[in-house]
Amino acid sequence: MAAVFIGLSALLRQCLFAAPLLVLLPALAVANCQKTLRWADDPPFSMRAEDGSVVGIYVDANREVLERLGCEVRLRKLPWGRALKELEIGRLDILPGAFKRPEREVYAHFSGTILPPSRNILFMHRLALARWPISQLLALQHSDFRLGAQINVSYGADFEHLMRNQAWAERVFMSANRLNLWRMMGKGRIDGVIADENTGAYEIHQLGLQSEIKPSNVVVSSEAAEVAFSKKTTDSAFVQAYADALRELVASGSYARIVQRYVRP
Repeated sequence: MAAVFIGLSALLRQCLFAAPLLVLLPALAVANCQKTLRWADDPPFSMRAEDGSVVGIYVDANREVLERLGCEVRLRKLPWGRALKELEIGRLDILPGAFKRPEREVYAHFSGTILPPSRNILFMHRLALARWPISQLLALQHSDFRLGAQINVSYGADFEHLMRNQAWAERVFMSANRLNLWRMMGKGRIDGVIADENTGAYEIHQLGLQSEIKPSNVVVSSEAAEVAFSKKTTDSAFVQAYADALRELVASGSYARIVQRYVRP
């Protein structure tokens, strides 16, 4: 009987010693959570502020979500194509603003469509907006409307249809720099530019052209972007926890307030 008592005492001491470690394990796991997040010079989604810090809609939203999950954020500046490759090989954990594609699902988890769709809309000079109060891009096909467009950017099926009309295509001014297009429109040299609604609003305000350039009702394309996670570094349970936290960020109005920091009505 004494041997049994001694054995039980030893077992009890082991359990009492182990109990604090079991309590500490979740905290240790949280403390060790570090996630790399991609950013680029892409205002208002990610950019460097005047004080040198990296900010933006995607950066601020992800910092808040990951903070709720107890994770430290490490930022990596990467061009888009390189970011996809780094995600695939596991040197980047999180890539915001990604569209789900079959080839990407091979190496990435996706958050699901939680954030509002990313809409590309037609911005117009105020005089052009009064002259052409339209709701579809194709309504301009028989007009003398002058459009500015970026080189190597896809603007959707309606734009491609219009570009097959030689007379229309000759009036499209192509540029590698969208800021140059806004300036041209501000001077009345072109009538419209297609851009993401948040990006356009931000850049127009930065250039002080908001009294001359206005968003129209023409939505050229609308597709909801997601957040991609490297399968090499992130499991599906974390992705689900992230998605739940992001939904709460949207439902509470916090995400809308983040957008308002950078995009003024």
